[in-house]
Amino acid sequence: MPQNAHHDAAKHHDEAAKMHRNAADQHEKGNHGDAQKHSQNAHDQSAKAYDASKQAHEKSKGSKQSGSMTSKQGS
Repeated sequence: MPQNAHHDAAKHHDEAAKMHRNAADQHEKGNHGDAQKHSQNAHDQSAKAYDASKQAHEKSKGSKQSGSMTSKQGS
């Protein structure tokens, strides 16, 4: 279902944002090693968010196309 895919993508985006904030906080405190770890985790999570967003978009397009085909068949 497209809405589940969009929720999954949003979850990954939220997690990436949280990790980016953690990286920024650690950097400001001078904990550059920890900031680097959080930054890498944020980058990895961002990649997951990107993939989930692409999947959600494709499912939405597929749902729209199948919906329009159904309405044409019903005519």
